[in-house]
Amino acid sequence: MSKALNILNEIFGYPAFRGQQAEIVSHLTNGGDCLVLMPTGGGKSLCYQIPALLREGVAIIVSPLIALMQNQATALNEIGVRAAVLNSSLSTEEAGLVEQQLLAGDHDLLYVAPERLLTGRFLHLITRIPIALFAIDEAHCVSQWGHDFRPEYSQLSILHERFPTVPRIALTATADTDTRQEIIERLGLDKARVFISSFDRPNIRYHIIDKANSRSQLLAFILAEHRNDSGIVYCLSRKKVEETAAWLVSHGMRALAYHAGMSTQVRSMNQERFLREEGIIMVATIAFGMGIDKPDVRFVAHLDLPRSIESYYQETGRAGRDGQPANAWMVYGLSDVIQQRRMIEESEAHIKFKQVAARKLEAMLSLCETTTCRRAHIMNYFGETTEMAACGNCDVCLNPPQVWDATLEVQKALSCVYRTSQNFGAGHLIDILRGNLTERVKKWHHDKISTFGIGKDLSEKTWRAIFRQMIALGFLTTANDNYGALQLADACRPVLKGKQTVVLRQLTKSAHSSEKEKAHDMLPSSAAERYLWERLRTWRARTAQEHGVPAYVIFHDATLRELVRLCPQTEDELRQITGIGTRKLDKYGNHLIEILRGS
Repeated sequence: MSKALNILNEIFGYPAFRGQQAEIVSHLTNGGDCLVLMPTGGGKSLCYQIPALLREGVAIIVSPLIALMQNQATALNEIGVRAAVLNSSLSTEEAGLVEQQLLAGDHDLLYVAPERLLTGRFLHLITRIPIALFAIDEAHCVSQWGHDFRPEYSQLSILHERFPTVPRIALTATADTDTRQEIIERLGLDKARVFISSFDRPNIRYHIIDKANSRSQLLAFILAEHRNDSGIVYCLSRKKVEETAAWLVSHGMRALAYHAGMSTQVRSMNQERFLREEGIIMVATIAFGMGIDKPDVRFVAHLDLPRSIESYYQETGRAGRDGQPANAWMVYGLSDVIQQRRMIEESEAHIKFKQVAARKLEAMLSLCETTTCRRAHIMNYFGETTEMAACGNCDVCLNPPQVWDATLEVQKALSCVYRTSQNFGAGHLIDILRGNLTERVKKWHHDKISTFGIGKDLSEKTWRAIFRQMIALGFLTTANDNYGALQLADACRPVLKGKQTVVLRQLTKSAHSSEKEKAHDMLPSSAAERYLWERLRTWRARTAQEHGVPAYVIFHDATLRELVRLCPQTEDELRQITGIGTRKLDKYGNHLIEILRGS
């Protein structure tokens, strides 16, 4: 481990291992297999990169996305590690050169897509070289019940069959108990050691608020908390992605769109801008994100409800990968619940898949409606027991929601559903309850039924919140049609019979927490520090442009902040700064000292 620590210090510029990193590195270096569950930004890559440099041969890294491969290889090359990629982005000549270099022993790590790895040509190629290890990144892709299923991943057990003596490490940030077991079974990792880090991401502040006007709410959030910051905004549909990006641009934001329906060229260009430039907001479907290794994303916003806690955790984890304060912000309303339920019911998937999807959606709704700490709720979902009662860094803990006995109102709503033959959606039912004599109400003579006007004392917004929570609690379900009709579920019987009390959350305020976000604490406080901060950022941007790499490949924001705070004046003092290894000290030390001395 002294050699491993030396590599960590000299090459990667970190003073010490974090959490279980040292144990994982030791186990893998000594030839053991392992499954590693570690949050995004927790340092998973180091767990195989360091053993790759300690063991003889080349490490083969299986990765699902071209962007991730290229970014990691570029960052490794910048610190003097010999890394390459082999994927469809290379020409035949370029791929041939990488293969020749591989045979010549010129690489320490090779990143490859699962489709390429499974070809007979590639498997034959690597039989001709010593292999240090196999690393299977984003291992949750192996699960057919997971949120990112990739069929090719299910065939990766071939690695153990063909190369039984080569150690393997499977890594993921997102896997519940069932998914973990499926990874172990499908990859043949029965004898592997399992390392599970905490699922807590203490630097991320979680907010989930009631949806009113989602775009206006989003803009207010960005202007209040993240002006000029990089962020990701997730939308469910391609149309909404394009409209939201255009709307943000019209309000002075630097926003780009990304979805699978765009041309490959435009997608690649927008992704490259997001990675290389600062202050870009990417509005995207879930087609964007997995493997995006940009450490300074300060917020992730959701304008639509994710389909599971796994998806939510994975997507929000793209914020604050550098360990600095970040926000996970979401607006959530009745339409989201109905839409997600309908998508499951209308799916042509196998019944078992629908059951799993419904169960995962129910867990996601429970997170949205919880009156206890969101962070503890997420950790419990992933099987991590915690004594945490209040984290102090989520909206529920900062502004505990009020609850009220809504039993009578829920009974009124359920009765209204029953008396309209379970054929109508929430909007029409609310009109009946509030006594709104609309044309549709008159057409169906619903002004003549007993529930007409019995809920006029509550606002439309309050009734929408009631219906949303009734669906979340399983009292109502959506019909398998195109109209969003609500129907009674078996769970509502005790409520209708007066045998069950129903306590609901009151509407949450759309305003932000009265406390300033921790993200504001990241900015240097004095004028002199702010001036030095801007000089360092300007130098980093110019250097990154000269090298053709994203700015964070030169130095993370966390390193710049430490430089501002400690203001080292000599090379020896620079060595003590996190993120400055020997290679970067040699390349950039003189430039940094010039700036820090005010030259």
